[in-house]
Amino acid sequence: MSFTKILSLFKIDALNKMQLQTIEAIAKPQDVVLISPTGSGKTLAFLLPLLEIFEKEKEGVQVLILVPTRELALQIEQVFKQMSTGFKVNTCYGGHDVKTEKNNLQQAPALLIGTPGRIAHHLRKQNLTTKDVHTLILDEFDKSLEAGFHEEMSFIIKSSARIKKRILTSATQLEEIPSFVGLKKHEELNYTENKQEVKEALKIKSVRVVGDDKLEALMLLISKIGNRSTMVFCNHRDAVNRISEQLEHYKVEHGFYHGGLEQQERERTLIKLRNGSTNLLITTDLAARGLDIPEIEAVIHYQMPTTEDAMIHRNGRTARMNAKGAVYFLLDVDDHLPPFLEIEPEEETLPSKFVAPKPGQWKTLYIGAGKKEKVNKIDVVGLLLQKGNLQKDDVGKIEVLDHMAYVAIKADKIVNTIKLIREEKIKNKKVKIQLST
Repeated sequence: MSFTKILSLFKIDALNKMQLQTIEAIAKPQDVVLISPTGSGKTLAFLLPLLEIFEKEKEGVQVLILVPTRELALQIEQVFKQMSTGFKVNTCYGGHDVKTEKNNLQQAPALLIGTPGRIAHHLRKQNLTTKDVHTLILDEFDKSLEAGFHEEMSFIIKSSARIKKRILTSATQLEEIPSFVGLKKHEELNYTENKQEVKEALKIKSVRVVGDDKLEALMLLISKIGNRSTMVFCNHRDAVNRISEQLEHYKVEHGFYHGGLEQQERERTLIKLRNGSTNLLITTDLAARGLDIPEIEAVIHYQMPTTEDAMIHRNGRTARMNAKGAVYFLLDVDDHLPPFLEIEPEEETLPSKFVAPKPGQWKTLYIGAGKKEKVNKIDVVGLLLQKGNLQKDDVGKIEVLDHMAYVAIKADKIVNTIKLIREEKIKNKKVKIQLST
């Protein structure tokens, strides 16, 4: 399949400069180190060249992608499946059923994506062999190092003796690449150096808390920002939970995201953010990078970033791909602006009264059947238009997972739609249909 046809599946007219140069670099014999901001399109940049690398008649894992988080593994898998290459792909990650993964690996995929801990587990248990892997991709490599995966990655790479090409990606400059990676002659592509364009697109603001109630100040700031898409960053999950409880009290629609949540809860939160059902996300740095999140208009540092990298990744969620955005540092009496912040922020004043942001125009419908039940997007659209009394414009983003599907539906239509279709069948089977909470 041609690149042009694949791009049409993503509704993309043309590749950007970074993607074109990365594809060109990967086609050469040497290894590649790609440094490019979150949201710049790195995933397609390293997946598209695989079409020239895969050998159709060859069995076993040919390309291995190691990632720091399960969310990133699932995101890459989704993009690869959307490319419709015909090559098998599997993911392995913590929190996923080990037995299911073992069964999937019995017929090895051409492309295997996984977290270092889980891939190392399957290697040690001899559920997997990487002897035929010729291409290794370490996506968000610096984050894998930060997460302490040195030992696992070293073991995996040593177990993959026939690697011919190594591709490393990162959103920030790599200070040092450990010797266990085996990087030899390589080409480095760095797209983080044009800071002037970022400065022009990104407004940096500080908000000084009056009094001793920082949480109340955050509510006023959220009130001022309104229903623009916003991420509030905290350093600890307890702070995320505390803010979420306050927002519940004010009846403000929002999502929250941190490592203490079950995988399904985290997936559902991101789906609602992607489809517009949620415009406000309260999170730890877990959501600062490596996730499929749409363009965010405002970033709020409720707790100050502890490192420059953390600040860069948080701020990188806005003002991406030629869009504009705003970053707010919320400072109480004990807070100071990060010493690595290079520019003086503009002072922002808060309103005296809280007004809840207007609810979004979308709500999310849950359908209790997915790919494993042979349900696809066409089935879902057919059900909603034919039985749910909806028009095409009433239906937004649809995401079909293994055993469930989520659909964005106009908020003023969803209650009636559920009444109309809750007893209907999909693929001749009655399934649970309800509002996703």
